[in-house]
Amino acid sequence: MSRDHYQIIAPLFEYPTKDFPVKVSKIRHLLDTKYPQAVAYLDQFLGYLPDDDLLLMQELFTRSFDIQAITTLDLGYVLFGDDYKRGELLSNLNREHLQCGNDCGSELADHLANILRLLSLLEDQELVTDLAYAIVAPAVLEMIGEFEPTRLQKKNESYQKHYKTLIETPDVEKQAVTLYQFALQALYEVLKHDFSRISEIPLKRKTSDFLISVVQEHEIEQRAEP
Repeated sequence: MSRDHYQIIAPLFEYPTKDFPVKVSKIRHLLDTKYPQAVAYLDQFLGYLPDDDLLLMQELFTRSFDIQAITTLDLGYVLFGDDYKRGELLSNLNREHLQCGNDCGSELADHLANILRLLSLLEDQELVTDLAYAIVAPAVLEMIGEFEPTRLQKKNESYQKHYKTLIETPDVEKQAVTLYQFALQALYEVLKHDFSRISEIPLKRKTSDFLISVVQEHEIEQRAEP
């Protein structure tokens, strides 16, 4: 099975540049015939994407993944938080990136875009399968879950309690603020198609490590304040 499409999908989860809409359209064209359900989600993403406003596209990305974030693109953190297991994962991933010549740039080895590129470069099919089932699929599913209204409310309450205010919501329609859930859902559909057992095994986690980590970090910072 060719995995070159993961290399092309990867920019969907990078900080938008001026040509971001072109990249997304290329991804849609690539998936059009083989992944109809993924295309349906990608069309929703494109429908909410303010493709004529680079600053707004960047703001929506930042609000999703960086500042007072909905989730994070670092898969190890999604799955393990600050547990030592994430350190082990990063160490192993760094080795694989290096061996494949995959430049991670300014992001860590477990960043979603970097791992998608790694999937396209790895020659060890067993390792690809392990990554897909044990790391990528469960992390992406967990990230999608972070967009659920109840989790969004809890994170906002935690951010507001700590920072006393929330960063102003971008001036877009309500669903556009969470448009990246559709990008993640599109990716998950591709993974389900390529790795059939993803649909057969219970991947969904019962708790949100990201949400727990957000609350714990704020509590630690509050206790450290004089």
